[in-house]
Amino acid sequence: MELRHLVSFLAIAEELHFGRAAARLHLAQPSLSQHLRKLERSIGAELVARNSHEVSLTPAGHAFLDLARDILAKADQAGQAARAAAAGRAGTLRVGYNFPAGQRVLPAALAALDRRYPAIDVDMQEMRTGPQLTALTEGRLDIAMVYGKPSSATLHSRPLLRVPLVAVVGHSHRWAGRDRVAFGELAGEPCVLFRRAQSAAMYDTILSAAQRSGIRLTIAEEVDDPGATAILAAIKPVVGFASAARGVLGGTPGGPRTTSVALYDPVPYLDGYAVWAAEDNPLVAAFLDCLPTAPAAPTAPA
Repeated sequence: MELRHLVSFLAIAEELHFGRAAARLHLAQPSLSQHLRKLERSIGAELVARNSHEVSLTPAGHAFLDLARDILAKADQAGQAARAAAAGRAGTLRVGYNFPAGQRVLPAALAALDRRYPAIDVDMQEMRTGPQLTALTEGRLDIAMVYGKPSSATLHSRPLLRVPLVAVVGHSHRWAGRDRVAFGELAGEPCVLFRRAQSAAMYDTILSAAQRSGIRLTIAEEVDDPGATAILAAIKPVVGFASAARGVLGGTPGGPRTTSVALYDPVPYLDGYAVWAAEDNPLVAAFLDCLPTAPAAPTAPA
């Protein structure tokens, strides 16, 4: 059964006249009749009855008509979906993101994407930078929203935002009532850190700030999950690190009882980037088109 034969049958069924149906399809009448015969042979039933006076549908033709219309409509929808996907207007986009991007960038981007490309679905996963970049290079993510600009020549990136890091301490910690703390005061303080592979940019920013302050951090605990960092800070006299966006969550009901304290001299800043593979991907292009323009980075105080 060929789609062009269905098109010919529908024209005959709607016109009930071979001449008008052939003209409508810009076919010669013998070609139209041949299409009908081939369709009837493939089905095994006569669909159209005709004599010198009239053309009519047989009972089989009436039974076949609506389903034939459905088949052609589905075929047309399939073509539209394929063209939309090829043009980046439909499909599933897999997006990784870190906490600040999820708070400050992703909601507006998704709202714009839904307005402009409503047929694009988004599969979102919150992860640290290291796992996101691994998933991106392994083809499990289409776009990552991470800390730091990757150096790989196979990846593209664009800036998204700049965020300061803060100290995270429990409510019983001696810093809990302070608005800010000089980074150098971390000397001798037991700290919670994570493996560098989890977020190289954040790790290096923390250690660089310590070096500029002339101190060496005391790593008392090492955990890779941000939630675990908050739990340890809530129950132990240790200092964790988080983006300012995540740090404010310490006061949420039911969560670990922590508070964030601004760091200065120096302020440890992190730059966030959208990162994607170098291969052309129209869905990624559509998403990038919906990202807000990155605001100008603030100047870090001394």
